[in-house]
Amino acid sequence: MIGGGPGGLYFAYLWKKRHPEDQVDLFEQNPADATWGFGVVFSDQALEFLRADDPETVDAIAPHMESWENITLNLHGNSVAIDGVGFSSIGRLELLRFLQQRALDAGVTPRFDTQIQAIDQLNGHDLIVAADGLNSLVRRAFEGDFGTSLSYSSNKFVWYGTSKRFDTLSQTFVKTDRGTFNAHHYRYSPNMSTFLVECDHATWQAYGFAYKDVEQSKGVCEEVFADTLGGHCLVSNKSVWRNFPWVWNEHWSFKNMVLIGDALHSAHFSIGSGTRLAIEDAIALVKALESDAHLTTALHRYQAARKPVVQKLVDAARTSASWYEHFAQHMQLDLMDFAYSYITRSGRIDEERLRQMSPAFMARYAAAKNGGDAA
Repeated sequence: MIGGGPGGLYFAYLWKKRHPEDQVDLFEQNPADATWGFGVVFSDQALEFLRADDPETVDAIAPHMESWENITLNLHGNSVAIDGVGFSSIGRLELLRFLQQRALDAGVTPRFDTQIQAIDQLNGHDLIVAADGLNSLVRRAFEGDFGTSLSYSSNKFVWYGTSKRFDTLSQTFVKTDRGTFNAHHYRYSPNMSTFLVECDHATWQAYGFAYKDVEQSKGVCEEVFADTLGGHCLVSNKSVWRNFPWVWNEHWSFKNMVLIGDALHSAHFSIGSGTRLAIEDAIALVKALESDAHLTTALHRYQAARKPVVQKLVDAARTSASWYEHFAQHMQLDLMDFAYSYITRSGRIDEERLRQMSPAFMARYAAAKNGGDAA
């Protein structure tokens, strides 16, 4: 295993637990207690998927998660709740510590603070699983063989935390005299929340963020979202402005190397599925390897079974990301039309499904359309 994130740790744990006679070495360039980001979020559907394959892990993690049943949208000082959209979250570092312990208990050999400089260092291993993220060494070394493509969204984003506790997964949209901002925010522990700030490139330029350091950028974001933060500060952790990278690989394996997680594909943070996809990749890879003793055939089976599922979700993520690239235009809608546009943005939820999933929201939406109060 190259990479000690959730996907790499989970594959190492799962394989070693089911095949205790195998030697599983995990290499992670960072210390065991290092992480970037703050919280990670799972939909109820994602947790049920994981529970079907590994109920023991879900039952162990669940008591440490924050959960809610609604999404809250804030626009022009007004709010609307979209019911029936369940999520749970946990601190990224807490999740990593949990998975590290699972891997250790299963007998995985972890090597933290160990950077693999060249694939030749791993000669002698039967299988190399690359879970080493967006900048994967394995993928970059064989981009042509993996059929790698890389592009970037035009919006800028920066990932913070805050001690402000939010009741639900929330989206706050703010218009200033120099542009528009959006914040994705949700609690991941009793006293901490993720707070991801996003803006279009024109707004980013208007504020001169290219010439501001981390503290100056944080100060601007605290000012823009002062009402939302309610006196709380933002917390930085490698919090720099970035463009979201779209990574895709046509071929998921080459020789005895196979990709999972962000090394293989990326899905926009607006659908909150990066960690979920990495863990599901790990499960699918374990199943494929167990289904066929011939390594090459098993790796092809992994791609054949998993790729259509991932492609569908990534397509939805791209559609969702496109909505965010034009969120300033959507902000011109009234609150209820804006909320409807938001919740249907990925194309995965139509009006009929929304009626079943979110009856309270749809009743309020219908009332607004019939001339009722939309505020």
